[in-house]
Amino acid sequence: MVEWITSPGLVPYEEALAFMETRVAAIAEGQAGECIWLLEHPPLYTAGTSARPEDLTDPDRFPVYEARRGGQYTYHGPGQRVAYVMLDLNRRGKDVRRFVERLEHWVIAALAEFNVRGEIRPGRVGVWVTRPDRAPNPDGSVREDKIAAIGVRLRKWVSFHGISVNVEPDLSHFDGIVPCGIRDHGVTSLVDLGLPVTMEDLDLALKTCFERSFS
Repeated sequence: MVEWITSPGLVPYEEALAFMETRVAAIAEGQAGECIWLLEHPPLYTAGTSARPEDLTDPDRFPVYEARRGGQYTYHGPGQRVAYVMLDLNRRGKDVRRFVERLEHWVIAALAEFNVRGEIRPGRVGVWVTRPDRAPNPDGSVREDKIAAIGVRLRKWVSFHGISVNVEPDLSHFDGIVPCGIRDHGVTSLVDLGLPVTMEDLDLALKTCFERSFS
């Protein structure tokens, strides 16, 4: 059984890292079960292992942390649901690509609970939504905005870090970075899409869709 933890308030990033380090080590040693931790962080930027210095465009705006996960720069803050996913791939199949696909499908399934069509794009990390309600791109193509980010790390085939889904964050906070190194697309949220979704609504959707995505 996967243990679900939901933390109220804003969890400091250092505290989250320390918890994940301890729990992942315990899972790897067979001393603890798998865990998914739902939380929000205070405003901050994280740098993945592929982060480029030029993509941190406002380095003094919020604290910046080396996340040691895959990916580039990501924003976390109030109104964004972070799900730290500590799962044992020793028994779920040692296939990193398949694991990331399952995370993507999990997010897409949860968004579908609100009639939002999330999509993945080759060469772009995360989950995207089309925006026919917005002005098209300069080349005439339909605008696409990012609604969820994915970045994971494995140790002894146990995962940590995970996903983040924008419910109602301050979207201007993304302006201090080039999110995931992608300059020609925007960022959105469930509320920005006109949906009165709460954090509790999303949590229920994530829990409902987890088993069918990871069965």
